Amino acid sequence: MLMTVNRTPRPATRRAPRTTNKVRASNPAEGRVEGFLADASRHLRVCAEGRTPVRFGVDLGTATIVLTALDDEGRPAYWDFVRATVVRDGVVVDFQGAVDAVRTLKSRAEATLGITIDEAATAHPPAVPASDCRACHFVLQQAGIECRALVDEVTAANALLQVRDGAVIDVGGGSTGVGVFRSGELVSLSDQAGGGHQLDLILAGALKLSIEDAEVRKREHGADVASLLRPGIERIAESIRRQCGGTPPGTVHLAGGALRLPQADTVIARYLGWPVRAYDHAELITPFGIAVS
Repeated sequence: MLMTVNRTPRPATRRAPRTTNKVRASNPAEGRVEGFLADASRHLRVCAEGRTPVRFGVDLGTATIVLTALDDEGRPAYWDFVRATVVRDGVVVDFQGAVDAVRTLKSRAEATLGITIDEAATAHPPAVPASDCRACHFVLQQAGIECRALVDEVTAANALLQVRDGAVIDVGGGSTGVGVFRSGELVSLSDQAGGGHQLDLILAGALKLSIEDAEVRKREHGADVASLLRPGIERIAESIRRQCGGTPPGTVHLAGGALRLPQADTVIARYLGWPVRAYDHAELITPFGIAVS
């Protein structure tokens, strides 16, 4: 079910009791995800030995464009990325720039892997209109890749996570998507503005930096600026609470690269008072989930 939502961010209105509800891997499924992500992280721009990539995904993100590859057993075989600002709030705002970025990734992957990439899946934020979703399809097509599947990012993330009961949260550069699952079925899906870019704006204002320098500072020195970003992280937590209807959905699973900050999951868990599950290399969940899709 695809829901159209108001993408205008609203101020936080409620704070739950400050209890810590962080969740660590406690079952084989979560251990599988951690193992997959750790394995994938080792194959940036290099092909995993003994694995022939056969299934590809392209993630058109707000801050980065990512190409991922799986072998015939579903194992991570390769990935690459380029930084680009060609997408804003899930909408392709620089079509040719997006095509050029995908072409660059395709060319580098083909040179490294010694194969031709003919088709791949891609994804869009849940609340993006159908016309803008089709733009993602056309970007791949113009880059010489047939789009074999176009899915929303939350569904893509869960293709890898395989959450049966709980919420999957995709925190991207421009927005936060929330999907609630019951017995493996998606029962609600929504998206609201607010993500990593808003954290960059907070940091830029506090430290008198450019947006670009703020993004680098957040990415490379997250521990030093975490306290400055706490209000922004709590705003994301409030967005999650609203999109879940204020009702605990079960464990909240965090995907996406926007919250790669020390203790961000703790801040969200304390704010919500709900169990929260974070993953190392969470920035790879949705890109590889797209390849799985």
